[in-house]
Amino acid sequence: MADCLSQLLGHYAKFILDSLSDGVFISDVAGKTIYINRMYEQLTGIRQKDVQGKNVRLLLQEGVFDHILNPEIVRTREPVTHTQQLGNGTRLVLSGYPVFDEEGTLRLVVTFARDVTRLASLQSQVDAQHQLIDQISGHLAHIDHENNRQEPVFAGEAMRKTMELTRRFADTDATVLILGETGVGKDVFGRYLHSISARKDKIMLKVDCGGLAESLAESELFGYQPGAFTGASSKGKTGYFEIADGSTIFLDEIGELPLSMQTRLLRVLQDGEIVRVGSSKPRKIDVRVIAATNRDLAKCVEDGTFRRDLFYRLNVATLRIPPLRERPEDILPLAEHYLKEYTAKYHKSMAFMDVTLDLLLAWHWPGNVRELQNMIHSLVITQKGPLITPDDLPIQISPRKTTPCSEEILAPRHSLKEIVAEMERDFLRKAVEAHGSVQKVAELYKVNRSTIFRKLRMPENW
Repeated sequence: MADCLSQLLGHYAKFILDSLSDGVFISDVAGKTIYINRMYEQLTGIRQKDVQGKNVRLLLQEGVFDHILNPEIVRTREPVTHTQQLGNGTRLVLSGYPVFDEEGTLRLVVTFARDVTRLASLQSQVDAQHQLIDQISGHLAHIDHENNRQEPVFAGEAMRKTMELTRRFADTDATVLILGETGVGKDVFGRYLHSISARKDKIMLKVDCGGLAESLAESELFGYQPGAFTGASSKGKTGYFEIADGSTIFLDEIGELPLSMQTRLLRVLQDGEIVRVGSSKPRKIDVRVIAATNRDLAKCVEDGTFRRDLFYRLNVATLRIPPLRERPEDILPLAEHYLKEYTAKYHKSMAFMDVTLDLLLAWHWPGNVRELQNMIHSLVITQKGPLITPDDLPIQISPRKTTPCSEEILAPRHSLKEIVAEMERDFLRKAVEAHGSVQKVAELYKVNRSTIFRKLRMPENW
C-alpha cells in the first residue's frame, strides 16, 4: 500500500506543486536547481527550462537573484526566511526548509516564495478597511439611524407654532439652536428638521457634547493627522465634522462644550473649515449644524462659560420647546402614541382607562416627554392585563398617594353603584377598542354579548 501511494504521489508531484498558490523552488544540497513550479514562474518571470540544472550560486552571480537560501540551510540544517529582490524589481519573501531522508541525511532544499508587493497591497487594503471599521464603530453611538421622517406628536397651539417655525427653518441651511428643558424632545425636533431639509437623504450625525472628554474633544470633533500625539493612530482619524460632510451634525448639550472647542466651532460656522490636530492645512466642509441645550446660554455668557460671539452666531434661528406641564393638551396624544408604539413592538393589546388618563393629565411631568415615554414603556413591559388602571401607575402619579389630585378623584360625587357601572362601561369600551369586536370581548371575558351591549348602551347590531 505504501509503495502504491509513493508511486501515485511521485506520478502527480509536478501537478501538485503547480497547483500551489506559493512559488516553489527546489534545489539539491549542492545548490543545483531541480524544479520550479508554475507560480514561481509567474512571480519571477523565470522559466523552468532556463534554470533547471543551474546552480543557485551562478544565478546569484548573474544577477537573477540578490539573495539565496540554499547554502545557509545546508550549513545550518534549519529553516530560514529572507527577502529577495529580483532583477525586474519584484520583492519576494522566501521561506526555505531542509528536506531529510529516512536516515536523516539532508537531500533537498525547498523554498517557498510570496510576492511582498502584492502582500503589502493586500495589507494596505486590509488596514484601510480596519481603519474604516474602527471609525464607524467609534461613531456608531453618535449616528442617528432614525432616518424615517417622524413628525413630533402634539395637539396644542404652542407646539403648532413651534412646528411651523421648524418647517420654515428646514427650508434654509441656517444653523438652528433648539432650547428646552431636559426631556422635552429637542432631539426629536432635530431629527424632524433634518428629515424635511434638503439634506434628508444623508444620515444625521448626533454628537453628545457633554460626553466628550475635554482632552479628546478636539480630536473627536475635528480628527487628527497620523502620529499627531502619543498614542495616535499611524493612519490618523477622521473627525465628526468630516464624517458629516454634506449632511447635518446635531450637537446635543452644546452648553457643555469646553471654551477651547467653542473657539474652534466658531471657525467652522463662520468659514466652513476644520483643521485636524497636528495639521496646519484647513479642510473645507459642508455641514449644517443643529445645536441643542437645556442651559440658559445667555446666562452662561454672563458667567463667562460660553463665548458671546458663538452665542450670537447660534442664536439666529432658535426653537424653544415648552415643557410638558405648559402644554397639557399634548399629554394624552403623546400617551396614546407611545402606548401604540410599544404595544406594537411587544405584540400586546392594551388601552388606558379614562380614570388613568385623568391622572396622567393631572401630573406635572418634571421629566417632560421622556418621563412619560419611559413610564409607558415600563407599563407595557410589566403589565399583563389589557387595561391600564390607576393602580398600574407609579405611586407619585396614582391616587394611592394623598394629593389634591387623588382627593378630587375619590370625592363622593356618585353612589357606589354608579361608580361601578361607570368603571364597567369604561372597561368594556376600552376592551372593545383593544380587541376589535364585541364578540371577541364576550369570548375573552366570558360574558354574554347582550350584557356588553346593555352595559355600553349600544344597539346589538353594532
